[in-house]
Parts: sequence; structure tokens; C-alpha cells
Amino acid sequence: MEKPISSQASAAGSGSARKGGEPVDQSLLVGLLDRISHGDQDAFAQFYEQTAKRVYGMARRVLVDAELSRDATQEVYLQVWNSAGKYSHTSGTPLAWLMTLAHRRAVDKVRSQQSATEREARYGAAMQVPDRDDVAETVEQLLEAEAVVTCLETLTETQEESVRMAYYGGLTYREVAEKLGAAVPTIKSRIRDGLIRLRNCLELN
Repeated sequence: MEKPISSQASAAGSGSARKGGEPVDQSLLVGLLDRISHGDQDAFAQFYEQTAKRVYGMARRVLVDAELSRDATQEVYLQVWNSAGKYSHTSGTPLAWLMTLAHRRAVDKVRSQQSATEREARYGAAMQVPDRDDVAETVEQLLEAEAVVTCLETLTETQEESVRMAYYGGLTYREVAEKLGAAVPTIKSRIRDGLIRLRNCLELN
């Protein structure tokens, strides 16, 4: 299925697919998904024609980049082909289910791009030739690490927990909020206040 999906995904970017403003027959999509789950390629082509413009539009809003959006669109329809049988009315309408897949795929690509950029930055920093004495730098890093640990102890328990999850655990504000059972604005406030206190402590040390 990769070849037809690839060519169709390109068509989504050029505007040859169904216009985003036209209504979609949800009952038709339900039937098409059922047929797709049994390997019906004609049903898949019809499903694509009915929905591709919307999927591409969702990807483009999140990713902005046209090439990445076409890639995301292709990946979404590969997922549809492979998991059409998993669709359930409890997931909402077929179109809502599809838009959820599209949004998740686009967000995953954003995170992947960010991770790649960060890896490149870390690699570039690691490859730089040091212009300082290695022993002195190691000692300084150890002292800095000790200062951070000491200053973390000056935070409130909730501040320290939030800061550690966000900056040592690599979690987003929303993920920290979910783990701690607090609202996102509350977590943002805790982390901001904690970082201010941490910075002031480090400056004193």
C-alpha cells in the first residue's frame, strides 16, 4: 500500500483531494472503515478521497512545513490501513477519530524534530575543543553540581518536586500536572517561583 498512499499524500498537498469545507457522510466513512479492515483497497481510496484534505490541513496547521505535513498525512493513512478494524463508535465519529490520529502524528513529528535539533546541539558542543584545563573544569562542574543540590533543598517540597520532574525528568508542564494532580497554571507558577529561588541561591553561592 505504500506506493498508492505516497502518491495520494502528495495530492493532498496540491489540493486535488476533497475540499475541507464540504460535509462528510459519517455513515459512509463507517462503512468504508469496515471494508478497509478487511483489506478493501477501493474502500481505502474512497476513504482517502473523502478525508485527505482535512488530514493534510490538520498536519499543516501543526507542522507548518509542507513536506513534513505530506509525510505526516501519508503516515496517518498507513495507520488507517493497518488499524481500521480498531475504530469504534466510542472514539467518536470516523472523522473525529481520524483527526485525532492526524493531530497526534503531527505532534509526534514536532517532538521528533525538536529532539533531533537538541541532539545535534549536544553533539556540536561535545565536539568543541576545550580551551581550559580539564581538571579545573571537572572540579568546577562538581562544585556547581553540589551547589545545585544544596540550593534545591531551599525550595518548598512542591517546588522541588515540580522542578525535578520538569528539568531532570524532561516532562512537560502538562505531564508534570497530570502526575501531581494539579492544574497546569499551578505547575507553571510552582516551577517559575522555584527557578527564581534556585537562581538567587546559586548567585549567593
